[in-house]
Amino acid sequence: MTSRDLILPVIALCALAILMLGAWAVQRRTRNAGIVDLVWAAGIGMSGVAYAVFATGWLPRRILVGALAGLWSFRLVTHLAARLRRESEDGRYADLRVRLGARFDAWMLVFFQAQALLAVLLSLALLVPAAATETGFGMRDGAAVLLWITALVGEGIADKQLRAWRADPANKGRTCRSGLWRYSRHPNYFFEWIHWLAYPVLAIGLPWGWAVWLAPLVMLVLVVKVTGIPPTEAQSLRSRGADYRAYQQSTNAFFPWFPRVVDSSDKSARNLSASL
Repeated sequence: MTSRDLILPVIALCALAILMLGAWAVQRRTRNAGIVDLVWAAGIGMSGVAYAVFATGWLPRRILVGALAGLWSFRLVTHLAARLRRESEDGRYADLRVRLGARFDAWMLVFFQAQALLAVLLSLALLVPAAATETGFGMRDGAAVLLWITALVGEGIADKQLRAWRADPANKGRTCRSGLWRYSRHPNYFFEWIHWLAYPVLAIGLPWGWAVWLAPLVMLVLVVKVTGIPPTEAQSLRSRGADYRAYQQSTNAFFPWFPRVVDSSDKSARNLSASL
């Protein structure tokens, strides 16, 4: 990896910090902080495309990295933009807005910039294969593309199923248990994580390829323990109460598996469901 490659994420961080500052200003006006998720996804995609253009690695692999990152970002940004247009502020941010009160905007300024930093750190998983000069495609590349396709198809199906469920007025106040949502409480998060596994597979055998495994590890921790499942489920419990608690007892949180029939006295099964 050359000095030219190493300067690229620094440039990406500066650009994304400015974009996030603009997004923060927009959320102050619209009172919808969900724009941070859209800019985060766009920032990673744009970084991947920039690495494909300006990195010094083998050109065909750079093109592959740019295509994978760019198309993933385009799908997610399109989905998030449509949700921003048709829905009110995500319950996670709306709850924070109430709890933090006058401190909310200052806190969100820090949060938006932290998301810029996270996006650039995750984008290093794209820089490693883009900067590798080793030539030739192999089985690892085919496996990476297969993982990527599986992830985008799975996430797209999960999003479509949830959107159809919410569009039916008869389902108001009820938890979606149809399709992929029968086997995981968060299939969209699961397939998003699968997407991040594609890049370390793509980097197998390349210089610094081992470091790319940090990206799916970080995403797993964030989704399961920090910014993904915990606040999402807290909001679901506030809005759907007993119905969502029953869903928690019968359905794995993250990794898809067959739903359980849980006896009201089966506390161990409930604890297992909450931890997976």
